Amino acid sequence: MTQLAITDTGPLVAFLDRRDAHHVWARERFAELRAPLLVCEPVLTEILFLLRRFPAAQDAVLSQVQAGRLQIAFSLASESEAVRRLLAKYADVPMSLADACLVRMAEIYGDHDVCTLDSDFRIYRKHGREPIGLIIP
Repeated sequence: MTQLAITDTGPLVAFLDRRDAHHVWARERFAELRAPLLVCEPVLTEILFLLRRFPAAQDAVLSQVQAGRLQIAFSLASESEAVRRLLAKYADVPMSLADACLVRMAEIYGDHDVCTLDSDFRIYRKHGREPIGLIIP
């Protein structure tokens, strides 16, 4: 069965790094998920930073964007007010910009689950009260 998914930083890094503790889990999940996987630019920024010592892995991520398998499906300019509300609501967690964008994407793309390694997504809610569908170990 294939799922529609929004992906966070952790699973993509784990997928590319064979030494990562979640590498096998990430490979299995991505084999099950339907392309394109939706991302936002803050997630891509985090991924490329975390992979800064691995230029081939950085290139692989950007190749996936170019091929359309990772689709940038979020405009911070259009969604800045909603993102600001989320950052304020979860300031005590604290919530990163990437996480706020992913929660907003979960609201916009309600048929997509969020693929993440971040347990904070168990706390976050879409539309203020609804749990977010998660693909998480």
